[in-house]
Amino acid sequence: MADDSEEEVVLHWLVSRRWGQRTPLLDEEPSRRRRFWVHPIVSQRYRKGHFHTLYQDLRQHPEKFFSFCRMSVSTFDCLLSSLRTVLTFMDTNMRRSISPAERLIVTLRFLATGNSFASLHFEFLLGTSTICRIVRHTCHVIWQQLRDTVMPQPKADDWVRIAEGFNNLAQFPNCIGAMDGKHIRVKKPPHSGSRFFKKFFSTVLLALVDSNFCFTVIEVGGYGSSSDSNLLQRSAFGRRLHEGSLHIPPSIALPGTVEPAMPYVFVGDEAFALSPNIMRPYPQRNLTLVKRVFNYRLSRARRVVECAFGILASKWRIFHTAMHVSVDTAELIVKCACVLHNLIRLQDERIESDMLTNPFPALQHQPYHSARQSMMVRDQFAAYFLSPEGSVPWQLESV
Repeated sequence: MADDSEEEVVLHWLVSRRWGQRTPLLDEEPSRRRRFWVHPIVSQRYRKGHFHTLYQDLRQHPEKFFSFCRMSVSTFDCLLSSLRTVLTFMDTNMRRSISPAERLIVTLRFLATGNSFASLHFEFLLGTSTICRIVRHTCHVIWQQLRDTVMPQPKADDWVRIAEGFNNLAQFPNCIGAMDGKHIRVKKPPHSGSRFFKKFFSTVLLALVDSNFCFTVIEVGGYGSSSDSNLLQRSAFGRRLHEGSLHIPPSIALPGTVEPAMPYVFVGDEAFALSPNIMRPYPQRNLTLVKRVFNYRLSRARRVVECAFGILASKWRIFHTAMHVSVDTAELIVKCACVLHNLIRLQDERIESDMLTNPFPALQHQPYHSARQSMMVRDQFAAYFLSPEGSVPWQLESV
């Protein structure tokens, strides 16, 4: 009799679980009891969730859609088309799968607002853990599918094109990229000590940017306590630069001159070490007119990477707050945001005005001792910027 009673209880529990009402088993711990198979609020997702109530209406108003998703309808459709296959999951007898469009919208809203998973739970009426898995998986898919398309490894012709862009935009010839590091705030990783700490816990985005404010190369995951120079040396990009395997074109004379042949260079701030292919400002002390002009001209080119970081953080406000996710997930989020930034710059954005014609305030730099060859390259650039061939009319007013 006792056995029949227990079998009835188990059968009743299985039936109730199938139809959304859960009855606890005998001797089950109270802490493990689950009141609902699907919470009544979550069960209203198809009638009240943001995706199902707003998506189609937003598509009829492109300006509102752009504000909601941070990209145009056409760009969203192109992105969704390229991701649809890998974001499609099978329906089951228990529940319908979440559509690729809804997965993408949830991820874009997470990046655009910086809201927590719990906050998005009340907006889209999806489970908090479900949203967490959706964001992580979608960011991974976006990075894997888009990086070779919108952030390909530059070849020799690409470096020449980038140099032409910097010469036209910032009047710095032979410049093939502006580099800098951006600290991405994260919650303290367990057992990490002080490796991620410099005023706050962070991981570092080390980026190289072209004249269109697009990311050419990114390295994510360095410890926040490390300097930009050390991160560059340990990165894959830094190793390839040291090995000479970046396909950088051979040295050429600067515009309007015949000799000497000058190398193509990257520009950075005082955090980077001076080398024949990396130009940094002169130390602030005992600056001559030639050195002040060089610092000003270099800062005009280096400003591009600062603007790119500003555009990235302004569009994706997840960068305005600490990410309460694991470091691995934070790295995926950063990579995803960077390729989306490039996609939108290439398809939606236009540079409306030359922001680099405004004077710069004097920059404060720390002294640094570098190799003789690197210093000679920097001195030759500095001399060129004061020559009739390389000077610009407003440079003396800005130093």
